[in-house]
Amino acid sequence: MPPSSSPARPPSAPTPFGHALAGLLDVLLPANCAGCGAERTQLCPVCRHALADVRPGPTLLPWAHAAAPYTDPVRQLLLAHKERGALRLAGPLGEALGRAVRSALGAQVGAAPLLLVPMPSARAAVRARGHDPTLRLAGAAARSLRRAGLDARAAPLLRHARPVADQTGLNAVERRRNLHGALTVLPRARRGLAGRQPVLVDDLVTTGASLAEAARALADAGLPARAAATVAATAVQPVE
Repeated sequence: MPPSSSPARPPSAPTPFGHALAGLLDVLLPANCAGCGAERTQLCPVCRHALADVRPGPTLLPWAHAAAPYTDPVRQLLLAHKERGALRLAGPLGEALGRAVRSALGAQVGAAPLLLVPMPSARAAVRARGHDPTLRLAGAAARSLRRAGLDARAAPLLRHARPVADQTGLNAVERRRNLHGALTVLPRARRGLAGRQPVLVDDLVTTGASLAEAARALADAGLPARAAATVAATAVQPVE
């Protein structure tokens, strides 16, 4: 028989069940450290200390703080959680994000209940990864803040209002132009959130264009962000 004219099917995307199974296998058969490759542990003591020992500070956006620079091992830990389904890393990464939230708010950290608003992931990216890494980190950060005695919750308020081009390779001005008007707040997602101070959260800030667009969308919806926090930050030129 001649070969079929239909194209070959791509490999199946990861599923939530697949990630849950991977997490179970990690407990039973731990992988190497996602940060440095040390054997038989997903996060070795050295990399855990590196993630916890960095003092959060301002990024190139004065109102946004990051827990660590985007260098190894933090870079490898973020990539493992985001792209390779290392879901158990959400806990320590979320703790780092929680520290960045407290640093960004400063003396205002306990002034009102906190609302962590994660940067939205594209639906196609969530389907491909089998999970929403930023939403997962926001939830982990909220739990970390609650353990510290703060009233905090995470809510995915933001959605893409239109398609955007891949940001890879774009400079700060091109990213700003690409993202302008790209995000919106879903009205139904705001129910029961009155009185909370919104804080934008993400895994990584580069130029700050994404956070600036998210802040615009929240402000237009009457929910101005008090600050922004990320796990890591790169050293690049800010949006003008």
